[in-house]
Amino acid sequence: MSRIAKLFGSKKQNVLNVYCTAGFPELNSTLAVMKALQQHGADIVELGMPYSDPLADGPVIQDSSMKALENGMSLSVLFSQLKDCRKEISLPIVLMGYMNPVLQYGFEKFCADAAAAGVDGLILPDLPPYEFETEYGAIINKYGLDFIFLVTPETSEARIRQLDNLTSGFLYAVSSSSTTGKDKDLKAQEGYFRKLQEMELKNPVLIGFGIKDKASFEAAAGYANGAIIGSAYIKALNNAADIDKATSDFLASVLK
Repeated sequence: MSRIAKLFGSKKQNVLNVYCTAGFPELNSTLAVMKALQQHGADIVELGMPYSDPLADGPVIQDSSMKALENGMSLSVLFSQLKDCRKEISLPIVLMGYMNPVLQYGFEKFCADAAAAGVDGLILPDLPPYEFETEYGAIINKYGLDFIFLVTPETSEARIRQLDNLTSGFLYAVSSSSTTGKDKDLKAQEGYFRKLQEMELKNPVLIGFGIKDKASFEAAAGYANGAIIGSAYIKALNNAADIDKATSDFLASVLK
């Protein structure tokens, strides 16, 4: 059983997945950030792989990606940073990024190196289901990695079921069809969230985009198994003098 499956097996509600950009705020911050998230209450670490053209990301995460790239972050550097992470990190680790740098690295080599580094799952928003089914899914499965698809309020019921069937780990329910970090009216999407609940999907569901504080986390968690926070945490890390304290303060404001 994967770490992600074990997590959802033991914790059905209020699962908190926190996104952070690898190599931000400093090149060698990655492990310190992961340890702080584990120490202070996150359930999943979603590590962003910086890319120069991140389509789904809003300005805060885009800026953190640019900073990380300027710091010298690359997939090779990331895997070297994660090499021994399982000596200290027990939380599930999900890598989030885009196909272009993964393909440049070599897709199978990427999956092999991710698995060897202790990564549990992948989110690649620009990998279409057809290519997943016909080419890449078998490679992902070969290395025992979960793969997480995204659904939006515009995704048809048939498509949601298709993506749920292809997904393992959890289904990522985007709160609205825009980029990360923008204020979202979760109440306005109540019908969409209820539809997902009523469909009795095989995967747990986490809601992302616009989750930024205790109120929005609790609202999202009322409709799903939990939620994903990204931009708000990146803001908290930006210019933080102490990563551990910034993380502790931020997670306390969400969870307590």
